[in-house]
Amino acid sequence: MKTSTKNTLAPLLYFVVGLIVLNIIGNYVYTRFDLTEDKRFTLSKETKEIVDFVESPLIVDVFLKGSFPPEFRKLQSETEQLLEEFSAYNSSIKFNFVNPTEAENEALLAQFEQFGLTPAQVSVTEGGKQSTELVYPWALAHYNGKTVKIGLLKNQLGATSEERVNSSIQNLQYAFADGFKKLATQKSKKIAVLKGNGQYDDRYIADFFASLRDYYFIAPFTLDSVANNAEKTLQALLEFDLVVSAQPTEAFSDTEKYVLDQYLMQGKNTLWLLDATQMKLDTVSGNTYAFGKDLNLGDFFFKYGIRVNPNLVKDVYSAPIVLASGDERESQYNRYPWFFSPLSSSANNHPIVANIEAVKFDYASAIDTLANQIDKTILLSTSPISKIVGLPFPIEFDVEIPKNLAVVNEGPNPNEFNAGEVPLAVLLEGEFTSVYKNRVKPVKLKNTKNRDEGKAAKMVVISDGDVIKNQLQGNRPLELGFDKMTNQFYGNKEFLLNTVNYLLDDTGLINIRTRQIAVPFLDSQKIVDERTKWQTLNILLPLGLLALFGIGFTYYRKRKYTL
Repeated sequence: MKTSTKNTLAPLLYFVVGLIVLNIIGNYVYTRFDLTEDKRFTLSKETKEIVDFVESPLIVDVFLKGSFPPEFRKLQSETEQLLEEFSAYNSSIKFNFVNPTEAENEALLAQFEQFGLTPAQVSVTEGGKQSTELVYPWALAHYNGKTVKIGLLKNQLGATSEERVNSSIQNLQYAFADGFKKLATQKSKKIAVLKGNGQYDDRYIADFFASLRDYYFIAPFTLDSVANNAEKTLQALLEFDLVVSAQPTEAFSDTEKYVLDQYLMQGKNTLWLLDATQMKLDTVSGNTYAFGKDLNLGDFFFKYGIRVNPNLVKDVYSAPIVLASGDERESQYNRYPWFFSPLSSSANNHPIVANIEAVKFDYASAIDTLANQIDKTILLSTSPISKIVGLPFPIEFDVEIPKNLAVVNEGPNPNEFNAGEVPLAVLLEGEFTSVYKNRVKPVKLKNTKNRDEGKAAKMVVISDGDVIKNQLQGNRPLELGFDKMTNQFYGNKEFLLNTVNYLLDDTGLINIRTRQIAVPFLDSQKIVDERTKWQTLNILLPLGLLALFGIGFTYYRKRKYTL
């Protein structure tokens, strides 16, 4: 009897000792396992590099708490699990979830107003009935006295709540990494915003460059001094890592072009957003005509391998225009198809354009790519159902809108809309050849070596300056990409932020954002159709199994104990 007891207790004792040893080891060795197929909770290398800069407590307040529709509960759980991963990697990162509908804290409400944390109105379909609820898909991150807002719900053109949440979950790691980068890393690179050639006034580009200031140093730069001291101007310009020219309207002189050319030859990068057309009012007919615009940049871009044509593209896949009809007090605003406003989204996987929303253009021109040693990537283009119109061209709403409505209702004429996918934004990369090679130089550089063959550099050319233009509400700039007339968000801001990140070799955030995550959702219609079947199965199956177990157990006892 004693031997039997000893044999029984030995395995139990080994098990208890093993648990104690395992717990002791667990105190020194800590490992988390991501068993998801797409590794959605595994922090990327780029994310870890950003989080490594966090050395003091970083507190994240997440306002996804309360009663939510099912898809937002999914966003809530995914957000919590990702933040746990951040906290596990760097213990300085702390987070908590706050229910904003129960918040009576005046300081918190003031932060809501200060940072513009507006609720999202979502439609909920449950039991065949539809209702609307308010959700606050935001977080505030606090670090060393600084606070940034982090948007958890992406705006997506024409998407359902489920599709928006799916896209937002893919974007979560990027959203938090982006916020942490703004708080914890130091700015180093500099961007020059060209002025002096009729570029956009600051208020029309305010939102985009306000966003860039979180990452880079921004300063205006004029080329006015090139006529007197081109070399000094070039030396000052070389202090910057990127030059941005947003919608120039006045021609560049040869000396200005030479300075910009030599800037590129030194391995620096440039971003051009320009129109090859201009609108003029015919005082006789009262009509507006589109004419070509000469910025004296034709040879400049031709040498580098592209040509921005003085024409207009019309695209059936386009943004609507809103026009008023009736008297001032009784005016009505109606949407009409407007083919001069192409919506462009790219199918390629280049980091600049992968997974972004459609970018809205207005009166864009076609870009031709020319054969030379420079690598060219078409970032954005029209849809295949497009056409090119020559200039001058009358812009008459009374003529264009009925034609556009006919195309929408009856379908486009393939013989008319036959231009195919017309390039609207092109990336050029490589070692550029100077525009002034084997030509007389406009000025002689004394202390700066003239280069006919450049160092490796990058350039992006966009054939519409309006891509960077934000609308105004009174004198207040609205967010870039938001159209106040249609209440739609477009991908202009994300596209340009990615472009600048790429041109400055700051590709870490882009790589995080382009990760693909597949999030399964239940089919709401199928849930309604098959609800009774699954409810019956969930109730009867456990009871049936329990009854079978009871019958079997009773039979077993009778067999064992009946003599």
